[in-house]
Amino acid sequence: MNIKIYAQHRRQLMRMMGENSIAVLPAAPVLLRNRDVEHGFRQDSDFYYLSGFPEPESVIVLVPGRKQGQFILFVRDRDKKKETWDGRRYGPEGAVEQFGADQAYPITDLEDILPGLMEHCESVYYTIGLNPEFDKHVMNCVNNLRSKARGGTHVPYEFVSLDYLLHDMRLYKHRDELRLMRKAAKISVQAHIDAMQACEPGVYEYQLEAELLYRFNRQGAGWAYQSIVGGGANSCILHYTENNQILNDGDMVLIDAGAEYKGYAADITRTFPVNGRFTDAQREIYELVLESQQAAMKKIKPGNHWNDPHEAAVRVLTKGMVELGLLKGSIRNLIKEEQYSKFYMHRTGHWLGMDVHDVGDYKVDDEWRLLEQGMVLTVEPGLYIPAGRRGVKRWWNIGVRIEDDVAVTRDGHEMLSAGLPRTSDEIEAVMAG
Repeated sequence: MNIKIYAQHRRQLMRMMGENSIAVLPAAPVLLRNRDVEHGFRQDSDFYYLSGFPEPESVIVLVPGRKQGQFILFVRDRDKKKETWDGRRYGPEGAVEQFGADQAYPITDLEDILPGLMEHCESVYYTIGLNPEFDKHVMNCVNNLRSKARGGTHVPYEFVSLDYLLHDMRLYKHRDELRLMRKAAKISVQAHIDAMQACEPGVYEYQLEAELLYRFNRQGAGWAYQSIVGGGANSCILHYTENNQILNDGDMVLIDAGAEYKGYAADITRTFPVNGRFTDAQREIYELVLESQQAAMKKIKPGNHWNDPHEAAVRVLTKGMVELGLLKGSIRNLIKEEQYSKFYMHRTGHWLGMDVHDVGDYKVDDEWRLLEQGMVLTVEPGLYIPAGRRGVKRWWNIGVRIEDDVAVTRDGHEMLSAGLPRTSDEIEAVMAG
């Protein structure tokens, strides 16, 4: 995104903080994979949201109303030797020139400079506990000020969780964020189509995963989360990620996969027959899940509350399970007693954004949050029938989930993942083509 967007985020946050306050936010830490091999670095979402700065060992400091500059970055110094081995760094000059910092300093100077920035502030916006190692740096700075209190140095009197303000901001996506999310969804849609068309009996789950990753990388994206590719019995394991089994003729395969594009995620699931043709039993379960998703979609509009789509999906699924014989009893009582959870044990969606399970409260003052323009959520009902259930052998090892990404608009919603087959006939046609 344009750095002006990050500046807009910072201004909004600082208005909410008010003067006589300071915000401190460290970058994500580097994590070791094994011995001297690191995991690929992914910047902390909050940090990226406020700066766009992609490097580790960095700290954002925001000081509303400070005349010398409100946005301060502490970053790694330029180092020709280390850059030869590990890649280029922006350094303090690059932080100012390319990311709009008012001032930038070497990260090694943090504990020398931060106490002075805190000195005239009453509130420190910092989330304690997320990064215990960095907590020590923050407390060292506060204790530095406390040691000078008798000389008239002012010490901040409260810590306030930065998440409280920042995560509510991130819940509402503006135009540029939605553009990136459409792109992430578009890449993901094509990846799912690639996997459908590569699927046939005898291929392995990891081979379909390879189709997904190839499309993501080819389009300049990465994976937003580890892909789920579960065939047969594995489709009934909600977070199955081994992806190492062969796909058998007559089974279904469930793929839950999404791309991350420039920091924003997609999250999409499709379930389809390995051989490209639904059996009658598979179609019965699939059509019921699809009907429940359509019912949930109709509830996504401003003014409805967060739980409306879930309640709509549960009603359709419970009614359908009674008609199929999966459940017995009155629909009302079955819902009240949550008997549907024998086969549908998760929620119908979650917030989506920079994180796959994105930030933002689902309830406000113990009431379900009302949907508003700019919110983005998933809609993902499912049914899972592992082998061994009495009286339902016809549907053993059929797990179906259908998931799409939806943005709340001014008067309804927009399906960001449009273009990916949803009906059983559409899926069969794509797999045949």
